[in-house]
Amino acid sequence: MTAITWSEGGTRRRAGWRPENGAKPPRDIVVIDDDIAADSALRMARAGTGLLWRGDFHNARQLMRALDRRLEKQASRKASKSSKTPKSSRGVETGDLFHANRLARSQRAAVLGKILIELEPDYAVGLRRAPDVREACAHAYGTPASEGPGESTLVSLPELLGVISAFEWHRTGIEVAALGERIHPAYGVFAPTRDEYIDLVADAAWPEGVDRPLAFDLGTGTGVLAVLMARRGAREVVATDINPRAVRCAIDNADRLGVADRVRVEEADLWPAAPERADVVVCNPPWIPGRPTSALEQGIYDPKSDVLHRYLGELARHLTPNGEGWLILSDLAELLGLRTREEFLQRIADAGLTVAGIHETTPRHPRATDEADPLHAARARERTMLWRLAARRS
Repeated sequence: MTAITWSEGGTRRRAGWRPENGAKPPRDIVVIDDDIAADSALRMARAGTGLLWRGDFHNARQLMRALDRRLEKQASRKASKSSKTPKSSRGVETGDLFHANRLARSQRAAVLGKILIELEPDYAVGLRRAPDVREACAHAYGTPASEGPGESTLVSLPELLGVISAFEWHRTGIEVAALGERIHPAYGVFAPTRDEYIDLVADAAWPEGVDRPLAFDLGTGTGVLAVLMARRGAREVVATDINPRAVRCAIDNADRLGVADRVRVEEADLWPAAPERADVVVCNPPWIPGRPTSALEQGIYDPKSDVLHRYLGELARHLTPNGEGWLILSDLAELLGLRTREEFLQRIADAGLTVAGIHETTPRHPRATDEADPLHAARARERTMLWRLAARRS
């Protein structure tokens, strides 16, 4: 953990710095409280100054909302001005809009992330009206050291609020209709709030001639698809994920839902360690080519579509003779001009694969109908597809 220092009340203070998104510590820190004006706070945050909050916790959230409103208003004015510039084609315009929107969100997150909260060594927050976040932080960061003086930690307010929210998701779980059960996501693990892809896997028939398949679930996340395939009768499911939190989360969910004897979870970069072949290889890769800014965003953004390309390139040699790869993929990247259907189909052909079938559904997430979303035109047309891929027979 990186150390960060600042002056407060004539004393030199020190704390740990461990941001989930890998952000560098602010170059200097100013202690602020309820008396700070939002415009002053915004100027300092934009200049790269960390704002260590010492006032009422609820007022810190109010300040964050005030800064967010100002940033949103400025971004809207900039977008409105940019939209008046003609573009050569609709695809380029949509792609430019996506990149501009992503940049604006990144810059906004960087500014709001300058509001800092100090966590005591036991993760307590010593502010007026602060919630008890110790259990939530222990879930996210691990159990605090039980011996020695310990060290406090500075975290951004948005990150702390994310920790609190994620812990509530973890405790209550997310109802999955296809299972008739709740899946309990962990902090930093992509939650299956978009469940239309789960229904695609639930409804797809096993490959012809396969009754009780050996299945792989690559990039398992919470383990929801691994659990679903085990419930559907797979004799064994080998689930993998590169994120250690996801591995623990998937193991816990498989155990909680009574399929731990048929679900084996490994920490791996896509493919299982054992060189065996599977009857069904499910993969729900990140669907947007782009750089993730946190472990959670690895479920959405993938630089140069690396995971998708590795899955396609290595699938044929991991399939049994009648086996199929079930690739779950949104076409949003195509609608945004970030990937073409022709390029995708060529990747499939070059990998020695054929398309055995396609199932598709309409996304049910709120953004699909949110006309205020800058990417609404693309999201309204989005489809989520399950591509059934088989090795090409010579």
